[in-house]
Amino acid sequence: MSETILSVKDLKVNYGGIEAVKGISFDVPKGSVVTLIGANGAGKSTTLKAIAGLVKPASGSISFKGESITGKDPSLIVSKGIVLVPEGRRVFDNMTVLENIKIGAYLRHDDLSEDMAWVFDLFPRLKEREWQLSGTLSGGEQQMLAMGRALMSNASMLMLDEPSMGLSPLLVQEIFDIIQNIHKEGMTILLVEQNAQMALSVADRAYVLETGRVVMDGTGAELLTNERVRSAYLGG
Repeated sequence: MSETILSVKDLKVNYGGIEAVKGISFDVPKGSVVTLIGANGAGKSTTLKAIAGLVKPASGSISFKGESITGKDPSLIVSKGIVLVPEGRRVFDNMTVLENIKIGAYLRHDDLSEDMAWVFDLFPRLKEREWQLSGTLSGGEQQMLAMGRALMSNASMLMLDEPSMGLSPLLVQEIFDIIQNIHKEGMTILLVEQNAQMALSVADRAYVLETGRVVMDGTGAELLTNERVRSAYLGG
């Protein structure tokens, strides 16, 4: 059994006056892909924001590499090795692709050349457009840029919030191929995704959230064939 890199225990989060996350618990083993699936409003994105320090939990604990990060400052959490690619990509439109990528390394003071080469190797399209303003990129290219920027932080765990949102099926496949390539390099990935089919197909472990609670968990393969999951999330 591989070691646990992230452990979430009895997490409760109030968001906009509503209890959005109602006491969930899950572990992320080092080097694995774990996905949280569920309908809109299930608490998936709020969970990622709580781990990243962007919202404060009402109660419960979050530990990373054996150390509590519950309610800590977001920049401290990035420095520990967790990085979030937010929903909607959030690239800096008026800056070039290269400038955006370098911003991902804002906490680093070491040589960036090796990681820059890795990001451009993963995303050759970004290399072709490194001097282009990010606001002029397509949605798929902006998603690639947001992921590449995150990887520049030297993270050991990458959190992805709805990476397929608004993308064509062809681009969704491309993004998920890249996610698998990043995973093969040893990256731990926590993925929130509405496209349950794609998410479960790459996940080692999956948790189904409904209205702020974990209602089911298993391997990605198990949940892909589960009747309840199929009827609720896979249209089958």
